[in-house]
This record gives sequence, structure tokens and C-alpha cells, in this order.
Amino acid sequence: MIRTEVFFLYLAVMAGVTYLIRMLPLVLCREKIKSRFIRSLLYYIPYAVLSAMTIPAIFYSTGYMISAALGLAVAVILSLLEKKLLTVAIGACSTVFIVECVIKYLL
Repeated sequence: MIRTEVFFLYLAVMAGVTYLIRMLPLVLCREKIKSRFIRSLLYYIPYAVLSAMTIPAIFYSTGYMISAALGLAVAVILSLLEKKLLTVAIGACSTVFIVECVIKYLL
């Protein structure tokens, strides 16, 4: 069992690191960033991080990799056709469900 002092030490370190991560950019970059390259890089970072977290979760959240790949393909196709978010989500989930049922029936 963890002692109370150790818990609060860990909590303080975690709070300090979280605060520093959020405070340092504000302190170090007080002026507007003039470099076009840096601005474009900072613009695309949230999309890259979101993709890096989402794509592995898509492929490892189902029982079979093929059902995840087909669900992703359906989601991409529906989003490229500019369907609404709920339609894309229902289409992808339905595809994964149907493929999983077919695979379990065949095996």
C-alpha cells in the first residue's frame, strides 16, 4: 500500500510538470511567431498528435485487424463524401460489427 506522503509527493510532481508544460510556451514565446514555417508546423501538430493516438486505437480495438481496416475504410469514404459525423460513426461501427459477425460465423 502506498503511503500518504509518497502519494502527495507524486501528486505535487505531476501538478508541477503539468503546469510547466502549459506555462513555458507562454513565457518563452511572448511575441507573435513570424516564421511562416514554424506557424504552419504548429498549425498541423494537433492533427498529427490526434492521428498518432487514434489510428493505433482503431486497429487494436477489435478482435480482428481486417474488421478494423474495413471500418476505417468505410469511415474515410463516408467522410470524403462529406457525410455527417453521426452517419460516419454509425457506418464504421456497423461495418465492424457485420464483419466481426461474419468472421465468427465462418470460423
